[in-house]
Amino acid sequence: MNETKHQVIQKTVQGLNQNYQSHELLTLKQGMELPNRKAVINFLRNLKEVIFPGYYGPDSRLGDFGDHYAGYRLDRLYDDLRALLATALLYECGRDGCQLHTEPRADEVCAAFFEKLPALQQSLLKDVQAGFEGDPAAKSREEIIFCYPGFYAIYIYRVAHELYLQNVPYIPRIMTEYAHSSTGIDINPGAQIGEYFFIDHGTGVVIGETTVIGNHVKLYQGVTLGALSTRGGQQLMGVKRHPTVCDNVTIYSGASVLGGETVIGKNTTIGGGTFITESVPANSRVLAKRPEQMIKSPTDVTD
Repeated sequence: MNETKHQVIQKTVQGLNQNYQSHELLTLKQGMELPNRKAVINFLRNLKEVIFPGYYGPDSRLGDFGDHYAGYRLDRLYDDLRALLATALLYECGRDGCQLHTEPRADEVCAAFFEKLPALQQSLLKDVQAGFEGDPAAKSREEIIFCYPGFYAIYIYRVAHELYLQNVPYIPRIMTEYAHSSTGIDINPGAQIGEYFFIDHGTGVVIGETTVIGNHVKLYQGVTLGALSTRGGQQLMGVKRHPTVCDNVTIYSGASVLGGETVIGKNTTIGGGTFITESVPANSRVLAKRPEQMIKSPTDVTD
């Protein structure tokens, strides 16, 4: 038995080594590394405690520190993000001597991100308000912040989007895929989303990279804002593939809105289970045709 095990492992190792040597994708660029996924997730968790102090444990309360709390926490967070940015930018460059410009670029992006934090916090507070006003089951705004997976996904998206706008590689997608795995909500960091955004329930929501969403938009579970086709692959990079949703639109569960030329006009309601590939004018209601239902009595059911 041990001899068989040894032979199998030896043969497998030979095959893997051949693959390592013939496919450069299987080995990282020499002397470089990708940003640490756990470090990115920890950054998100720690930043959340600064944006919403007191919600995630006694150590995150303002307490007696008051004005000093944010500075105390941000000092470490700044260094953490700066290190992640430097790693990601260096790997993306992939050449000797890249540090001459990736290090200053990491400084620039990190500074720009932290300068935008107060505005990002204000935007998130508007999302909280949208959630509270849009969900009669919500008992308080605090409940939205502390409990709602839709809001957590929006928080991560808004952080990732700021880095996406700075053309940061890897990190924005690590962030939003973490949100995806944690909440079941998939928001590409490239999507453009306005103020007072709310996702109710959330599971199964997909928002593609080139989606544009206006203000006061509400989505329910299972909504897809997607592309009509991606058969063009990399040739479609940078092309508007996903829909535009204007202000004051509600899209109910299971609806699919597809295509880069598709525009949902303002003040429109999209009913559940609809499949939309053409633009909808403002002030419209779109409903799926109700399927026939059959209700059988117990006497109609045969074994």
